[in-house]
Amino acid sequence: MKPASKKDILQILNDQKEIFGDDLFITKDELLSKSKTEMVKEKKINYVVEKIETSKLNEEPVLFNVNNDKISAEKTDWQLAGTLDNLNKLICNCTKCKLHLGRNKFVFGSGNPDADVMVIGEGPGAEEDKQGLPFVGRAGMLLTDMLKAIKFERDDVYIGNIVKCRPPENRAPLPDEMDTCLPYLIKQIELINPKLILCLGLIAAKGLLKRKESLTQLRGKIFEYGSSKVIVTYHPAALLRNPHWKKPAWEDLKMFRKLYEQV
Repeated sequence: MKPASKKDILQILNDQKEIFGDDLFITKDELLSKSKTEMVKEKKINYVVEKIETSKLNEEPVLFNVNNDKISAEKTDWQLAGTLDNLNKLICNCTKCKLHLGRNKFVFGSGNPDADVMVIGEGPGAEEDKQGLPFVGRAGMLLTDMLKAIKFERDDVYIGNIVKCRPPENRAPLPDEMDTCLPYLIKQIELINPKLILCLGLIAAKGLLKRKESLTQLRGKIFEYGSSKVIVTYHPAALLRNPHWKKPAWEDLKMFRKLYEQV
């Protein structure tokens, strides 16, 4: 088979542009020339096509999201989901990591799809796995109280997790499990476009922010993820095990509320 010429490749891309619009395919150079915040504000679709070599046309295309992480072309269907409900329908039967083997229910997330605030935890526990909803056990009750303390109702925010299936015995999700599931969360963040994100615990912070510091080092600081500002605090389950952490957690929550009022 004769390799495609550059003209053929451009025609293919132009055909795609006609179908999907101007913002679907952008060059990697264009991505890298803009900040992540600029890309999100401009509502660019969150992947780009890497330079295509004619010798590799039979290979799977390499795509990058706005954080410059590689994603697979086979994810395009759910990456193009326009609503959270549609996204849930497209991914709720996911079998890409071994966590699906033990799940009872897929825990997509819940709350206000237009929320200014998003809360992100580690993963579902036993009760969440039974109900298919995040933070509905004892830790969830405490989270509700924590939100009320800073004048938020659960219905005001959107709550999700790094992984959407319960790890066995409530262990921490493994790096490959988080890497497999994280693109789903990234898509949720894109659709919700929250002003603020509250990360609950070190696993959530590491998974989302890709940081290596300790929880102590991450607390008390403001990070950015796309157009959202991020604050890290203790996971409610940790507060149940260690009540003496509630005081520093309260300082984090007050900081979060103050930042919300500023933005």
